[in-house]
Amino acid sequence: MSRPPARRARRRPVAALAPYLMVLPGWLWLAAFFVAPVLVMLSLSLQTGDFIDGFRQTFHVGTYGDALATYHTQLVRSLLYGGAATVCCLLIGYPVAYWIAFRAGRHKSVYLFLLLLPFFVSFVIRTQSWNVVLADNGVVLGPLKHLGLLPGDFHVLATPYAVIGGLAYNFLPFMVLPVYVALERVDPRLLEAAADLYAGRAATFGRVVLPLSLPGVFAGVLLTFVPASADYVNAAILGGPSTTMIGNIIQTEYFTNLDYPGAAALSFLLMGTLLIAVFLYARALGTEDVLEVAAR
Repeated sequence: MSRPPARRARRRPVAALAPYLMVLPGWLWLAAFFVAPVLVMLSLSLQTGDFIDGFRQTFHVGTYGDALATYHTQLVRSLLYGGAATVCCLLIGYPVAYWIAFRAGRHKSVYLFLLLLPFFVSFVIRTQSWNVVLADNGVVLGPLKHLGLLPGDFHVLATPYAVIGGLAYNFLPFMVLPVYVALERVDPRLLEAAADLYAGRAATFGRVVLPLSLPGVFAGVLLTFVPASADYVNAAILGGPSTTMIGNIIQTEYFTNLDYPGAAALSFLLMGTLLIAVFLYARALGTEDVLEVAAR
């Protein structure tokens, strides 16, 4: 009769360690592919030297000041482009998510698949396709110019509108999917209760649907704004010299100028700026309120 308690006593340490053992691969993955590279970049940003003679660790923090003074315009432009693309994705993506959640019926999976279908094509190829569509004499602008509906010198490429449009197109699913998940969790009985209380469609949306979808909006904005602000492909393919983003500068500094400390410093400046922007956004939206809504 004494053996079962002894066995249970031996099993308790293993059971207590089981949750930590399950998350250990994830922590090791983050440590190897996130923490370690970030520490290497931090060390590199504080070094001085050149590619020929090598770089030495001198803890030179002046690189950050020089990088910010030289490329602050591109940094601000990246935030503005990323913010504009995020707003466009929200204005377009929320109605799409709402329609799929409440109007698509049994065909929801089909519409979600069609939404994600472009992701089966390379990011660069999808962006390059817009370069073909928006060309000065392409399939869209060419016929309009031929009919005299647009002036001959009208162009879209190499403008902020082309870059923002490309960002919005490429990152639209990052907005739609979180909002759709949040809307899918809305209990239909709440909408019926609002109708029983003589609430119109606008009042039901503003008082019931929109507050319950805020967790999805919060996640969608983060998933869209952060990668859109750090993107460089759209600005390189659809933009021009006046639409250069900070990602393009980092690429040039690292691969062309071989200025590794400067590129690393710019990367940390971009990371820090995005963290501050996300923190301010979370404070403005009220993360505690969002979490409370999600819990309900």
